Amino acid sequence: MAHIELPELPGIAALLTYRPDTGMLLNQLADVLLRGESPLSPGERELMAAYVSALNECQFCRASHGAVARQFLEDGENENVVEAAICDVDNAPISEKLKALLHVAAKVQMDGKQVNAEDIQRAKAAGACDRSIHDTVLVASAFCMYNRYVDGLGTHLPPDATMFDRAARQIAEVGYRNNWV
Repeated sequence: MAHIELPELPGIAALLTYRPDTGMLLNQLADVLLRGESPLSPGERELMAAYVSALNECQFCRASHGAVARQFLEDGENENVVEAAICDVDNAPISEKLKALLHVAAKVQMDGKQVNAEDIQRAKAAGACDRSIHDTVLVASAFCMYNRYVDGLGTHLPPDATMFDRAARQIAEVGYRNNWV
């Protein structure tokens, strides 16, 4: 049960509807971070959002961004990539660059000051450019905020978990900015 009176919508949808003025801006931010110009693919950035959300134990964001990441990263030949990366980055069937960037994201999730020169060097040695590192830190930081917003107000999960997959297909097609609640 939510800590305040919110619309009967799951997760962040309730919050975006409750405060449409800030909700519109948060949706626009998510769209820029996850769908805007970046050397990282939308799937990689969605996986980062799901991974940080899992580390923060934010079930709604883990499930919703994991579902969107699956839309981009999984197909008949590559299944369970997202869950494998969330559960065990080092042994997941993803690139060394993405593994290194997820390690940076995990450090940001703990405390941005935990990121050190060795983490950055590992990412660069695996092929990450400065912009990829920047975008990783920004996505990880933003999702700590989104996770705390969703969980801090006690939002709930949808009663039907298939909602995540339905919403993910739409988000993969049109993004967040054009997917206003």
